[in-house]
Amino acid sequence: MASVTSRVEFRPIDIGLYLTWAIIAVLFLAMPLFFRSGFAISLLSQMGIMIVFALSYNMIFGQGGMLSFGHAVYSGLGAFFAIHALNWIGDGRLALPVVLIPLVGGIFGAICGVVFGYVTTKKAGVPFAMITLGIGEMVHAAALMFPDFFGGEAGISADRVVGKPFLGFNLGPSIQVYYLIAVWCFLSMIAMYAFSQTPLGRISNAVRDNPERAEFIGYNTQRVRFFVLVASSFFAGISGGLAAINFEIINAEQVSAIPSGAVLVATFIGGAMFFFGPVLGSIIFILFAIALSEYTPAWQFYLGIFFVLMVMYAPGGVTSILLLNLRVAREGLFKALRMPYLKLIAGSVVLLAGVVMLVEMAYGLTLSLGLGSMVRLFGIEFDAATPMPWIIVTLLLLVGGWLFMRVRRQFMLAWNEVNQQIENRLQRAGGSR
Repeated sequence: MASVTSRVEFRPIDIGLYLTWAIIAVLFLAMPLFFRSGFAISLLSQMGIMIVFALSYNMIFGQGGMLSFGHAVYSGLGAFFAIHALNWIGDGRLALPVVLIPLVGGIFGAICGVVFGYVTTKKAGVPFAMITLGIGEMVHAAALMFPDFFGGEAGISADRVVGKPFLGFNLGPSIQVYYLIAVWCFLSMIAMYAFSQTPLGRISNAVRDNPERAEFIGYNTQRVRFFVLVASSFFAGISGGLAAINFEIINAEQVSAIPSGAVLVATFIGGAMFFFGPVLGSIIFILFAIALSEYTPAWQFYLGIFFVLMVMYAPGGVTSILLLNLRVAREGLFKALRMPYLKLIAGSVVLLAGVVMLVEMAYGLTLSLGLGSMVRLFGIEFDAATPMPWIIVTLLLLVGGWLFMRVRRQFMLAWNEVNQQIENRLQRAGGSR
């Protein structure tokens, strides 16, 4: 009698993953309870839109290895189709709940992804990046050539309070718009994470790391890049549809190089090699672009400095820094870094104070000529045309720079020593098995 063997596999439930998504859902629900002002609600709404946009970009950049300079084409065109659909709902020509407008943006974003992706994905690497840049400029130029669809320089405006209310929501108050964005953002995050776990998502990582080997084992790398770009375009279109509802106006800037560069910066700052990296990067970027811009016109200068520092010292993004420190804390060695961190922060604060003071004084003298030379900084108002502020800023830069370089060397010695201890532990644990 032939023996029959059966194999039973047990896959434990990933409690940590479900807990992470539960915490994210609670945060989406609870944030307006702590930040109740109209400005804060608007800030949170724009963060949600940017999160979807950055995660869609990371599908091709971080996961697929495709550097694109024209990803705003898909979000922008999706936004234009969405805002036209919003107007059709108001005219009675389209029977669709307003809450599904982001889906309209997603569908047309994917259609544009099919059209443009067929051309762009025939190449990889630098040629792909250059082609996307050219298509982005082409679409931006076309936005001014076809005013019937793009609205010319003024753009297309709409009213989101149209159609029948959905479950009592008419999307008039900004808090209702926030929760609509939060729902779509949460669902899109789950869908994009699920996509990253599919065979297509996994093979896109292989195409990113070693396209020759992927071709050797039988995969068509061009086809993989094409399908990933179409999926990415769908979610980029959803972000465009959310923007159409939130701002109620879409213009040619939505398809320009500015949002394409912004999403690249946000994704890289957060960490393109981690799924939640673009989420953190989007939050940081919006804080720079919206919150900091309320206080200083030099916000782009500060963002540029921050981006350069991340490229030089933390190419893995803010997420990599957090994960490395969590590893140190998990090994119980963070106490050795406590004092070096405090010294590093103190030196950084002095140096940063000097840099901020220098930049604000320079901006105050060059860009505010009609308003005089008075500058208000850190709650203190002073005359930037007098010598004393420049003496102070010079001292801050010299002392802060000297302190920072001194404590940075001490910190790096402590950091390397702690990480060497962790590596030794891992080697001993591996050798004992």
